[in-house]
Amino acid sequence: MTSQRTRDRLINRLREQGIANERVLEVMRQTPRHIFIDEALSHRAYEDTALPIGFNQTISQPFIVARMTETLLADGPLGKVLEVGTGSGYQTSILAPLVSELFSVERIRPLQEKARERLKLLGLKNVHLKHTDGGMGWAVKAPFDGILAACAPEEVPEELKQQLAIGGRLIIPVGGSDNQELNLVIRLSEDEFSTEVLECVKFVPLLSGTVR
Repeated sequence: MTSQRTRDRLINRLREQGIANERVLEVMRQTPRHIFIDEALSHRAYEDTALPIGFNQTISQPFIVARMTETLLADGPLGKVLEVGTGSGYQTSILAPLVSELFSVERIRPLQEKARERLKLLGLKNVHLKHTDGGMGWAVKAPFDGILAACAPEEVPEELKQQLAIGGRLIIPVGGSDNQELNLVIRLSEDEFSTEVLECVKFVPLLSGTVR
């Protein structure tokens, strides 16, 4: 169930669903999603579905990972990118080969440590991890050309908007547990932002504080 043929079927499905960025599709084809989930669920690794990873968290549905990554990169290559919610490290491993430098924050330390091991196994050397409250971002490393959030606040945190570079793109799910929308926020100037709703989604909530 972890064969290249199985992975290829997933990529064909993503293409049929409208994912057009071939670089994103190729990185997803090459990335072994089964190493990011428990062995008991590895037979489902290349299904287009979210799966549990413990601590009431999930590894995101491949289509949503592809959609968010493609949207983040829509204006071309990015230099410095922030990821809010490392989780299993799967979205991290898709982003890392496509950007110059990736900063990823996670509030649950055991998840972060597992992700660190997986990223090391994959030889991804341009990722910097931090154990911190995700909604606060990583201000000392700002500004970022792009920010991708894998957890949903009730509204877009002002801290994240202020860490965007001018022209930078923020992809973030927003809303409560029953009604979330994927937002694209672009920083047009020092104090002006545009917001576009892309589609309905379902993510775990963005929670404050940290877990050791």
